[in-house]
Amino acid sequence: MSARRLLGATLFACVAASLLAGIAGGLMRVGIVVASADWLGRAALSHAALMMCGLMGTVIGIERAVAARHRFAWSAPLLSGTAGLLLLRGANTAAAFLLLAAGIAFIAVNALLLRRQRAAHTFLLLASACAWAIGNFLFAAAAAPVAVLPWWFAFLVMTVAAERLEMTRLMRRRPAAQPLLALVLALLLLGAALSGVAPVACGVLFGLALLALSAWLFTFDIARRTVRAQGLPRYMAVCLLAGYAWLAAGGLAWAATALGLPARDIALHALGLGFLFSMILGHAPVILPAIARIKLLFGNFFYLPLAALHLSLLLRLFGGLADFQARRTGALLNAVALALFALTVVAAACAWRRRHDTRQP
Repeated sequence: MSARRLLGATLFACVAASLLAGIAGGLMRVGIVVASADWLGRAALSHAALMMCGLMGTVIGIERAVAARHRFAWSAPLLSGTAGLLLLRGANTAAAFLLLAAGIAFIAVNALLLRRQRAAHTFLLLASACAWAIGNFLFAAAAAPVAVLPWWFAFLVMTVAAERLEMTRLMRRRPAAQPLLALVLALLLLGAALSGVAPVACGVLFGLALLALSAWLFTFDIARRTVRAQGLPRYMAVCLLAGYAWLAAGGLAWAATALGLPARDIALHALGLGFLFSMILGHAPVILPAIARIKLLFGNFFYLPLAALHLSLLLRLFGGLADFQARRTGALLNAVALALFALTVVAAACAWRRRHDTRQP
């Protein structure tokens, strides 16, 4: 096996392990036992780190490494992916320091990309990398989740905002759009920085900044236009706009949680599942061919897991307010929706290969 294929297989195994363990651990946290094993308990305890760092951090690291075209750039996803495996082994201290190393390496990768292209979106990508490194440092220092989670969410949310800012170059943009985004993200970082010190005031600030970011994306994102298109552009736009609605709900719930209301599950999963996984579902048909060379045949069947995800999330977060059984059922259906999306991707890849194989002379 060539070094390139070995690297790809290793990263795929790390991402898959973090995803599957993160889902299993999340189900266990709501009382659904999927297996009897020591790793499952560790997955439940490390659910956030597995999903936000072992999975999403590694996937974003892979995407940036492909863009950087430099061997060193692969160190960040390798470190974060390995950290996910160590969390499942119970080696939390080693995993935490690997995540810190991954964050530092990721800063260097984005600094390289900023040197190559000095633009607002590459600067924001560097800022998001710094947010991840700070969150990982706090995680290694055993800081409370109230201090760590805002930094991790800031990393992921700012990454999305930076990529969408790049896309707005394709449309006429109001002069105030970019400074307004900078202000919103500055408030987001301020809320993250002080959440561990003043959790009430800065938790409200962080939540309201997320709400303001949702409003910015609804106002300026090109998805407002492409949703009127056909095929893949419309599907991506639907994913994005639905995600922005969950971003708004997550921001409101984050602020409500800081004020003492029982909205923590809504805040975390409106952002983590509703917003971030909407971005994953929407970009997968474009990203997978680019970074994994997996070509997909797009069809309307892609809407099925998307609808399943959002409907199950509505049941979990809002039906679950009054009925814990509804929350458990919604969580289980969340997992089913993600499994359905994985099957959809496999089916789309097989369909593309079948169609193009039949065209061979």
